[in-house]
Amino acid sequence: MQILSNLKPPKGATHRKKRVGRGYGTHGKTSGRGHKGQGQRGTLPPPYFEGGQTPFIRRIPKRGFRSKFPTVYQVINLKDLAKIQSDVIDPQILWESGLIDSRFKPVKILGDGEISKPITLKVHAISGSARKKIEKAGGKIEILETPKISK
Repeated sequence: MQILSNLKPPKGATHRKKRVGRGYGTHGKTSGRGHKGQGQRGTLPPPYFEGGQTPFIRRIPKRGFRSKFPTVYQVINLKDLAKIQSDVIDPQILWESGLIDSRFKPVKILGDGEISKPITLKVHAISGSARKKIEKAGGKIEILETPKISK
């Protein structure tokens, strides 16, 4: 029976720590770090440091503009709208039918698919192709005001 105070790892499972910098032996004098240079000290620069030259991210050109507060739409295609039985479609009905995650986020309709019946659509945004297809089928489009993010 083994007692907690007598427990030892199995033979060959451990080995002694390598003692560097203790005289001329395998790792004496420079302790395996070579001669001179930054690497002989305790800390090294981060991997993205480029030795003092202008960093890559500052050398490449920056183009365009990206808003800090983008409008993120919930996107629905016309082929999904065709499955809804209602004549008037708004975010509440889309949410109840499970096509969008939240009835409070803005909704945008895209033109993938066809629609045959006339519908009245109340959404925040619509693509040009979707608008043409809905109006061709005899439908109407009402653009809702996009909700603003308040801090």
